[in-house]
Amino acid sequence: MGTATAAASRPLRADAQRNYDRIVEVASDAFAERGVLTSLDDIACRAGVGPGTLYRHFPSRDGLIAAALGGSLEKLDALAKRLKASDDPGAALDEWMLALANHLRTYDNLPESIAESFRTDDSPLRNSCRPLTDTTSVLVARAKKAGAIRDDIEPRDLFALVSSVAWASQRRGDTDAGLKRMLGLATSGIR
Repeated sequence: MGTATAAASRPLRADAQRNYDRIVEVASDAFAERGVLTSLDDIACRAGVGPGTLYRHFPSRDGLIAAALGGSLEKLDALAKRLKASDDPGAALDEWMLALANHLRTYDNLPESIAESFRTDDSPLRNSCRPLTDTTSVLVARAKKAGAIRDDIEPRDLFALVSSVAWASQRRGDTDAGLKRMLGLATSGIR
């Protein structure tokens, strides 16, 4: 989203940019504390703006979630570039799946929100996650070609599997090591 609102693509006035940045900062904290289903009116109040200001910048919850995930998505994009050039496609896919699962545990209820966003073509959250699904597709194709995974593995299915593991791991309160173990168990069938 950068310096543009979800509703417009022109640069924001300085005060509007401050409001936008403050809303995203507070939303990120609120999502981390209470999950992505937390009250948007509460986020507006904590950001020191009215609900109208929040909804002008973010007409939907998906847009606010996408903006709050910006930094995490940038890190995944950098990782994706490195993994796409890896000499070991199987290991690259394994590293991607773990990074993706960790990303999906960023906020409580994030996997559900992302899954729901894929039912709406113009969802800002879906659009912000498209690079994740695209990278999964590329890495799956490379791993298939290298013989590291079965030929019948579909990127969409693998993305759903990783999302499900992330959701379950989050619900159980797993550590990073627990997530890695659970992901390994769940994905052993793709080999």
